This record gives sequence, structure tokens and C-alpha cells, in this order.
Amino acid sequence: MPQAIARDHETLDQICLRTLGTTRGTVEAALNLNPGLAAKGVHLAAGDSVQLPDAPAPTTRPTINLWD
Repeated sequence: MPQAIARDHETLDQICLRTLGTTRGTVEAALNLNPGLAAKGVHLAAGDSVQLPDAPAPTTRPTINLWD
């Protein structure tokens, strides 16, 4: 599992977006991996260590052709 170090006044969703490239489902999973993190408040202090979930597999949408 990846680990990230918070920058000053960074939020958990910003860390997930910066590190994993998405916030969909990763913020909730990160909160489950880090008990007590929500008690620190919205903005984390610089140097706070955060365990992150594994990056989700990229999803691809089927291509739609308007003219076949």
C-alpha cells in the first residue's frame, strides 16, 4: 500500500488525487486505513503520514461511433 506525506494544509482528497490520480472510492478507503485521521480535521499538518489504498485499475469506456 502506498504511503503519502501531507503538505501543509492539504486535505485527504487532495492527497488521493495527487498520489492516486482519483478520489472515487479512495478517500473512504484511506479513512478506513487510518483510524483517527478524521479527528485531525479537514486540513492536515505538513509531514502527517497517510496510508493510502492501492490505486484502482483504470477503467475504459467503449468508444461510440456516430456513423458506422
